[in-house]
Amino acid sequence: MNLSFFDQFMSPYLLGIPLILISLLFPALLLPSPHNRWITNRVSTLQSWFIYTITKQLMTPLNKKGHKWALILSSLMIFLLSINLLGLLPYTFTPTTQLSMNLALAFPLWLATLLTGLRNQPSASLGHLLPEGTPTPLIPALIMIETTSLLIRPLALGVRLTANLTAGHLLIQLISTATAVLFSIMPAISILTACVLLLLTILEVAVAMIQAYVFVLLLSLYLQENI
Repeated sequence: MNLSFFDQFMSPYLLGIPLILISLLFPALLLPSPHNRWITNRVSTLQSWFIYTITKQLMTPLNKKGHKWALILSSLMIFLLSINLLGLLPYTFTPTTQLSMNLALAFPLWLATLLTGLRNQPSASLGHLLPEGTPTPLIPALIMIETTSLLIRPLALGVRLTANLTAGHLLIQLISTATAVLFSIMPAISILTACVLLLLTILEVAVAMIQAYVFVLLLSLYLQENI
């Protein structure tokens, strides 16, 4: 029984072909197709407003040099948000519960922000490793600590996203299983458990949106440090 709870996090296969690629590409099918008009219907209007709001929120802390990253960060935000929300539907697979995928997204983007800082302002980027006014005996230890905290950033990004989504999916499956088992034994308790499941599902929708936003927001903050 314990192993079956984790089966939902295994990538599905069909004829030996991993279906995770379809899961990654499916959100793009939900976006309205491009048109020669600026606004065609309410869906495209809502989409344009949503993208504008996300881009404005992410680009506000950055200067003009950081605005070059607007397309990448906004696209990543919409991508993660779509996958997280679609993963809450029944009989679906959530690719962002895989640590390997989240690290594959976090590490290259974090490395790009770091290399941007080392190329444009190497002194300021390396200056983050040693706070101003540090006593001389503490300099080696602080440099090692700051370097470790810098290198652990992509791991923290990936683990945070994976852990939050995995915990939410496990809780939903545990409570839904308890609801189904208790229905024939104690219907009143089963109805109460179903109410808890409904509230938890609403919470998980909020968590899916917040975690996508936090992932991209932290990347934008890392970029801000290096530009």
